[in-house]
Amino acid sequence: MISSEQRAALIEAAIAGRKQAYAPYSNYPVGAALLMEDGRIITGVNVENASYGLTICAERTAVGKAIAEGYRKILAVAIATDNAGSPCGACRQVLTEFAGDVPVYLVDGAGNGRDTTLYTLLPDHFGPDHLT
Repeated sequence: MISSEQRAALIEAAIAGRKQAYAPYSNYPVGAALLMEDGRIITGVNVENASYGLTICAERTAVGKAIAEGYRKILAVAIATDNAGSPCGACRQVLTEFAGDVPVYLVDGAGNGRDTTLYTLLPDHFGPDHLT
């Protein structure tokens, strides 16, 4: 369980991160923020490419940063878009690798949206525990 202060900081980080997104093709900037076990918040943004298939989502950028910095456990996720959109299937799967049924906050640029969980977004998920 995370505190209301942590939730607010996570959402604020995701909203602020959107300003750094590189989205010249879709014009759909996304900011993602991950709350790690030690309380640190790691952010990511979508980075588009003229070769569209090489675009990387904000959620996967944040996960890559977290892993590169030695983290392995996500406690909560916030994603900010223009319309409080939900993460794509690939991002849901990548998040599942490093998180259990954690809170996910989907917000627009003003912080309005909805709270859900990772397993609600990816029912019948597949993760590392399925391999043993």
